[in-house]
Amino acid sequence: MSEIQRKKILITVMTYPHPSEPYKELICTAGITEDNNWIRLYPVDYRYQPAQKRFRKYQWIEVDLELQGSENDNRLESRKPILETLRILGEPISAKNNWEERRRIVDKMPHCSVNQLQQLYDRDKISLGIVRPKRVLDLIVEPTKEKWKPKWQYLFSQLHLFEKPQKPLRKLPFNFKYVFECEDSTRPQQATILDWELGVLFLKESDKYGSDEAAAESVKNKFLNELCSSKKDTRFFMGTRFPYNLWMVLGVFWPPKTAGG
Repeated sequence: MSEIQRKKILITVMTYPHPSEPYKELICTAGITEDNNWIRLYPVDYRYQPAQKRFRKYQWIEVDLELQGSENDNRLESRKPILETLRILGEPISAKNNWEERRRIVDKMPHCSVNQLQQLYDRDKISLGIVRPKRVLDLIVEPTKEKWKPKWQYLFSQLHLFEKPQKPLRKLPFNFKYVFECEDSTRPQQATILDWELGVLFLKESDKYGSDEAAAESVKNKFLNELCSSKKDTRFFMGTRFPYNLWMVLGVFWPPKTAGG
């Protein structure tokens, strides 16, 4: 058994759930430790955890971690959480005063370009970081398959005698991608957005309008024109997706610009 270490972590990243055979479903969860390092918690079957363990973004937690990540995952920050030991520490950090308390933590972390992140991954298997885009050009909405592939549909249909059944999980019928430039860009970058908040907004708007196309347009308007407006100091929480290790936008940090920003 690998070494165990207890860590205090501010959750900053939660991605939209994805089906999993051994765990029913998984989300990519990541955060910043109290000593200013990135940690990825994997696996986390978030919706199947009891209510007292369902943390939210910008909430501090404490949990025991196996220092060796899951099998074949050699990314530097990956740790296997022992979820039975997880404890939530108070309410989420407030966004009051122009996100002052959140900024105090996030601003301490290194900010990179996508090219710099890729170099860090190639050299040290660093797979989480923050990008402050120089300019956000667009948000591409691409139709994708509306249903999960057959193996996941079969998983959802199964009832287990001694376990809770698989919870419904709607597949988003679109992929959303930011198009942006960094300070060292020679051409625009593209990165898929996996943020759970985007998925929740899409489902809410789809129910509201009765149209997936209208929901996608509403998501685009918020994630492009509000989160990335000229009045926001927008950063992307970025990470690689196992096992392909392509850089994705896992979450958006979008405080108002301050007088000096």
